[in-house]
Amino acid sequence: MSVVVPAYREAESLPFLIDRVAEVRRAHGLDLEMIVVDDDSRDGSVELVAARSEPWLRILVRTADRGLSRAVLEGMRAGQGEVLVCMDADLSHPPEALPDLLAKLDAGADFVIGSRYADGGTTSHNWGFLRWLNSRVATLLARPLTHVRDPMAGFFAIRRSTFEAGREFNPVGYKIGLELIVKCGCERVVEVPIHFEDRRFGVSKLTLTQQLLYLLHLRRLYLFKYGARTPLTRFLIVGGLGTLVNLGLLTALVAIDAPLRLAVAAAILGSMGSNFALDRLLGFSAERGRPWLRPLAGFAAASSVGAVINYATTLLALGRFPGVRPELAALLGVAAGAAFNLVASRYLAWRAAHVRARRTPG
Repeated sequence: MSVVVPAYREAESLPFLIDRVAEVRRAHGLDLEMIVVDDDSRDGSVELVAARSEPWLRILVRTADRGLSRAVLEGMRAGQGEVLVCMDADLSHPPEALPDLLAKLDAGADFVIGSRYADGGTTSHNWGFLRWLNSRVATLLARPLTHVRDPMAGFFAIRRSTFEAGREFNPVGYKIGLELIVKCGCERVVEVPIHFEDRRFGVSKLTLTQQLLYLLHLRRLYLFKYGARTPLTRFLIVGGLGTLVNLGLLTALVAIDAPLRLAVAAAILGSMGSNFALDRLLGFSAERGRPWLRPLAGFAAASSVGAVINYATTLLALGRFPGVRPELAALLGVAAGAAFNLVASRYLAWRAAHVRARRTPG
């Protein structure tokens, strides 16, 4: 087993992690090597590893093309084990679960996740609501790519043969596990419950930039799995994020006692704005990089009928079922509006193609 540990300025955590991995290795008789892949931290990590006596421990220092996902790929390629494991350096992942991950691979799994959200999995008590919400939203966005409960996990195991069968690795950001599930064609993905502990030392590397990179990563994976620039890919990414914006705004406005009709309308307008921005940000729009005012007007006009259908359906559901939560009614409205927009766009595209074909000199 090769345990790959991507690290950046984790010198305070590494001694504790190495000691715990050493104990697991001894207690279970594991043929295990540990590879720390350091992104040129210059924090004493190299000297720390060099001073250790374990012959199964080594460190790789990367000075170019830095980033967690790239570090993991390089570490896995350098590993000599038939089983490749990735885990964080910050002590959030328990090394004591390594035998359980290995056992699931031996039982026939393609990919095994140390999961916070599987039955029996837990997170640290000081996880805040916003951090929990961020994780759940990111998980929902990945649902069309895999059925697992914790696809965001950075603690996982994969056979070398499965890893080497993967193709077109091109990760951005930090969710390398999701990249491997999709691009290595992993169908039998199993989750092992773990307790996810908050870091004891240092600071989190999860920034707004990393979250934006996650959206770009999702775009790449959707395109890989569902095909380049298909309506389904665009719908899943942009429409899914717009739905989350809609529900988030509606929930916030209802919480401050805004008039319900106004809250529904504002949530729909907010999601339309986010859809337009994401369309350009993720490169689906042909107008990307050009002035935004005229394309915004065109986008609003094209989306207006669907928005009206969304609004009317939401209010109808609220009127017919007085006890229903506004968010559930909004989901019905989103579904009705999205169905209209999808059908209309496909019909118009078909009609335009055939009108052009008839006008083409024969």
